[in-house]
Amino acid sequence: MKTISELQEEVIEEFDGLDDWMDRYAVIIDMGNALEPLDEAHKTPENLIDGCQSRVWVHATTTADGLLHIEADSDALIVKGIIAMLVRVLGDHTPHDILEADLHFIADIGLQDHLSPTRSNGLLAMLRRIRDIAATAGAAQNENIQ
Repeated sequence: MKTISELQEEVIEEFDGLDDWMDRYAVIIDMGNALEPLDEAHKTPENLIDGCQSRVWVHATTTADGLLHIEADSDALIVKGIIAMLVRVLGDHTPHDILEADLHFIADIGLQDHLSPTRSNGLLAMLRRIRDIAATAGAAQNENIQ
């Protein structure tokens, strides 16, 4: 299994050599199109992220080996690509690893500089939700250990 740092480097490499932001947006949209659709049963108000202009759902389960499996979807192409990157980098890692991750890839690819203020707020809301889910899952794992 690749580490969060290794996965971030893979994402960064995919954007290397793309100076035009229209090309970068195309890559982001492709990432969103490659994201497995979220089961309609998980598109609930509880999984809907507040703070996003578009609708974004995040659903997570803890695997038998303690990893957090994250699924997500959005009704907007670029936002779906952004959540796809977050799922790719953070999904299927331990809650501890997710909470401790230094997510530098967003700045490294220049994404935060090319998002509207509402999309930037949405990105922060997505990250906050994933970290909240990881914190809750981590606390539950710690209770089970004790």
